[in-house]
Amino acid sequence: METIAETRAVRYTDIVPAKKTVIGSKVVNAQNEDLGKIEDLVIDAGAGRIAYAVLSFGGFLGMGDKYFAIPWNAFRFNLAEKHAVLNLDKKQLENAPGFDKDNWPNMADSTWGTNIYKHYGYTPYWEEVPVKTKTAA
Repeated sequence: METIAETRAVRYTDIVPAKKTVIGSKVVNAQNEDLGKIEDLVIDAGAGRIAYAVLSFGGFLGMGDKYFAIPWNAFRFNLAEKHAVLNLDKKQLENAPGFDKDNWPNMADSTWGTNIYKHYGYTPYWEEVPVKTKTAA
């Protein structure tokens, strides 16, 4: 059985610098089809977490790219291959709600955010029930 300390140590090994490792990384799906690249990360400073990765997809040589805000927990990173994996079919991404790279939506709008999270099949983190933990007496 793992102890809490062991669990934290295992998770802590995947800490990477966002600018060097995440932003600009190629994104593929499980079939290894190219889905674009991560252009930026959106931070929820109040919650202390990454809310979205902004993915570019669909342009030619950077022209006409459509951007997509995708829940951070939808990504898995293959650090050895230096790319992100998103379990999403290309067609699903083409039909996803996106935005123009020069006209970003209000990402602080919880209605917008809830729609984005639900589109990708995730519960928004702000709607999750906090896990209660015992405290030592």
